[in-house]
Amino acid sequence: MNKLQYHLLALLVILIWGTAFVATKMLLSYGLSPRDNFFFRFLLAYGGIWFLGPRYLFAKRPRDEFLLFLAGISGGSLYYMAGNTALEITQASNAALLACTSPILTIFFSRALQKDESKKDESHGENKNPHLLKGSLLALAGVILVIFNGRFLLQINPLGDLLSLLAALSWALYIILLKQLDGSYSMLFITRKVFFYGLLSLLPLFYLEPPNWNPHVFMQRAVWGNLLYLGLLASLVCYFLWNTAVKRLGAVRASAYVYLSPVVTMGASAIVLGETITLLALAGALLILVGVALAER
Repeated sequence: MNKLQYHLLALLVILIWGTAFVATKMLLSYGLSPRDNFFFRFLLAYGGIWFLGPRYLFAKRPRDEFLLFLAGISGGSLYYMAGNTALEITQASNAALLACTSPILTIFFSRALQKDESKKDESHGENKNPHLLKGSLLALAGVILVIFNGRFLLQINPLGDLLSLLAALSWALYIILLKQLDGSYSMLFITRKVFFYGLLSLLPLFYLEPPNWNPHVFMQRAVWGNLLYLGLLASLVCYFLWNTAVKRLGAVRASAYVYLSPVVTMGASAIVLGETITLLALAGALLILVGVALAER
């Protein structure tokens, strides 16, 4: 595959992830908590990928197994639990805005904390791109316009906003960890281990409140249909494709596509939920597209 095809893969993933919020919202309305959502979607994804990926259980080196453990937490349980908990105690606009800072955080992590990673990214031309930071900031400005959609009602909630920022940091760390592992293992193996450790690290949270196993809930078409969508498509397929895109494009370039997520979400909200799109939000969408294009030059 050429570079353009990997860019299209990253774009496809963001399109799916940008619409996955509809399925998540539906499941919440049927009584599945954020923890239940994450647990069952990753359980489906892990069960599916077990039949596709390499069957060996552990990485070749203890250090790599530890990195996989960190990737499962940062790209799985910590990311989803911090983000979903933030949505319960702060404004959705705050959470969405802070989550979209992960590409800029990835740039800083890549350059300041991961010298080896920076050298790898240079092979992709990322650190030689003088427009990268400018494009990222332009896209972030567009994100602000899209998320608030003409309603600038920013209310600070310290705990919720810190959790949203933690989710962004966690995702940025996940992308950096992927680049540390992609030369030694197949993407199927890495993705399978991410699902496994994501599930394993979530189990302690169910000690006081076990997951919802109510058969009446799962017999409803809307529930199992949305779970299949989230588990098999948005998780199994999309994590594999995203990890592959990060491997081929580099951590920084791939992460720039995260800025497009609010645009997809805005469109899905208008179509599915009937939400209004303002001219200011459309201007923000245009800024995002220009910013991403500039960052990818």
